[in-house]
Amino acid sequence: MQLEMKLETDDISRYLEASEIIDFHTSAEVAELSRKIFARSADEIIFIKNAYEFVRDMISHSNDIGADAVTCNASEVLRARHGVCYAKSHLLAAILRCGSVPTGLCYQRLILDDELHPYLVLHGLNAVYIRKKWIRLDARGNKPGVDAQFSVEEERLAFPVRAEKGEENIPIIFAVPNNNIIEELTRCKSRNELWQNLPRE
Repeated sequence: MQLEMKLETDDISRYLEASEIIDFHTSAEVAELSRKIFARSADEIIFIKNAYEFVRDMISHSNDIGADAVTCNASEVLRARHGVCYAKSHLLAAILRCGSVPTGLCYQRLILDDELHPYLVLHGLNAVYIRKKWIRLDARGNKPGVDAQFSVEEERLAFPVRAEKGEENIPIIFAVPNNNIIEELTRCKSRNELWQNLPRE
């Protein structure tokens, strides 16, 4: 069953806004990427799918490749070609908003590592307005045991929530990124430092 989500604001224009973090308005590279993906897409659904798969597959998750630099803004992520889940969600939001697709930020509370770090932290993903409904998409990046896919019929996210372990979906579609996340992404000088300070709220 798909989770019932609530909008942070009923003002749909807020989900199209550029910002310092979702910076397609000041980054020629992000805007050009959005235009290129749009140009090779037959319709809006294909544009969303192509943008999602670009961020999922062509932008590495920093932890998967052992990259220690921390990226945050959409333009930083695109330039570095890697980011953690939050940063990748900023890039996907920027690409899609630049193409006039309302896109929000969503979060889950998940256990970081069942054995080494058995505590809850935030995981970042997106929600996109498709066919008059909001669908969550997780561009974290696939690997063995993680198989997130684009679907307009049902959610196929990177991580199923394990309620028995205290994990949960936060049922709000935010127009702007979580402040605690931005603070840590901009403060931490390395991924190792970030991993010790991943936001929990």
